[in-house]
Amino acid sequence: MLTLQNISYTHPNKELLFNGINLTINLRDKIALIGNNGAGKSTLLKIITHELQPSTGKVEVNNTLYYVPQVFGQFNHLNIAQALGIENKLCALKEILAGNATEENFATLNNDWTIEDRCREALAYWQLKGLDFSQAMSSLSGGQKTKVFLAGIQIHQAELILLDEPSNHLDIASRDLLYQWIQNIKSTLLIISHDRKLLNLLNTVGELTKTGINIYGGNYNFYAAQKQIENNALNQDIQSKEKALRKAKEKERETLERRQKQDARGKRKQEKAGVARIMMNTLRNSAENSTAKTKDIHAEKIGGITNELKTLRANVADIDKMKFGFDSAQLHKGKILFKATKLNYSYANKFLWRNDLNVQIDSGERIALKGANGAGKTTLIKIILGDLKCSAENVYLAIPNAVYIDQEYSLIDNNLSVYEQAQRYNIHALQEHEVKVRLNRFLFGKDNWNKLCASLSGGERMRLMLCCLTVRNIAPDLIILDEPTNNLDIQNIEILTAAINEYEGTLIVVSHDEFFLKQINIAREISLMTE
Repeated sequence: MLTLQNISYTHPNKELLFNGINLTINLRDKIALIGNNGAGKSTLLKIITHELQPSTGKVEVNNTLYYVPQVFGQFNHLNIAQALGIENKLCALKEILAGNATEENFATLNNDWTIEDRCREALAYWQLKGLDFSQAMSSLSGGQKTKVFLAGIQIHQAELILLDEPSNHLDIASRDLLYQWIQNIKSTLLIISHDRKLLNLLNTVGELTKTGINIYGGNYNFYAAQKQIENNALNQDIQSKEKALRKAKEKERETLERRQKQDARGKRKQEKAGVARIMMNTLRNSAENSTAKTKDIHAEKIGGITNELKTLRANVADIDKMKFGFDSAQLHKGKILFKATKLNYSYANKFLWRNDLNVQIDSGERIALKGANGAGKTTLIKIILGDLKCSAENVYLAIPNAVYIDQEYSLIDNNLSVYEQAQRYNIHALQEHEVKVRLNRFLFGKDNWNKLCASLSGGERMRLMLCCLTVRNIAPDLIILDEPTNNLDIQNIEILTAAINEYEGTLIVVSHDEFFLKQINIAREISLMTE
């Protein structure tokens, strides 16, 4: 089906992305490809589709292949049929049915007489009945674009399907359709995803690293359990090496102390016996040489253990938890922050929500804001923050200190360096070294301080945003997170989860990631429905 042999890829700037990639995918395998942001997952899919050429190695694909990319901006100048590569066939079929039965039209159609039926069925399955194939891709939402390309799977009937973050822009209903499709499909799947509910539907996990792919024969829960076992074993090895290092240093100290005592006793005996000065010098040099050799032996042993310990520590995940590190929110639990009765919002003289809303948010709550794409979640957020005026009988707003973090982390200024961005939140005049200590805590070492924020990945932007909140050192009364996991890998989602769970203030989260919502202990939902 698919074989990768010793694949490597080097960026045009000569930086090695990965090497030694070997992978065999057999018929009807369903494999998850995971790895940290920047590991090269999307690049590897592009190598499989021949969109990119590997620096070394060989790719063999023995079946028809279909690829759903993570981003779709490159198709905005096309209509739907063109983006899916079916425009010519649909036109040929239309011409033939209209009586223009030319050889050219028959050759273009290539006996694919059911293509129109498949198109109709595929759009219906993915709830895209209202779309026309002549419609511009640029007119579609992110979720619609994803579903268009998912519909293309049924249209093209490929045997090997590559999906890059397919659930990223989908609402909960569309995600459920995707999960159902993954469970029922008989084709072979290779899927990049950080959606852990999706990952648990697949029977194999491949973890991409710089030096290869490690295969785990089970779903994501199995992988996580195995990784925990590996991490526990690694921690035990580290503790054992640390103990061996302490013993080696203690042994060195004891040996040198014993040697020094022996040398001192020998010197006193020689002086008492009246040994000649020239002989004393010879004996002293001999003792010093012997001590030096002893030091070298111990230094070599200590150096060896130190290097082994360094290698082991390099395999430990950067940080399991990154804490906000600020005091708890000052508002007592249960204080009303926002309350509105018969709330609605009008666009072009038409109310947004089917029914007026009665909304109350109390201090300390953890709330999920749910609704289909276009249901007005962002509008309600702006009303809660006081940025929009609305139609309501009564509105009470008492949120002195709120932070709204959207999925692009746009509070970060792309024109600033990492250090300058952190300094922007330094309202308590922390010393430079104190700001840099906090940056280090969030994995921004010295080499990153002058890096432009514009060049940061999604995970890096998230970590820098969390770091900025620790530099500010004032706990927000309310944090609103809008699709916070969309551009994060699993490791960074876990970092974000740990930080959120340490926060004791009020939390409102817009997310289609049910696994994430469960982990951050959401207590209730506000569901929105449009007309």
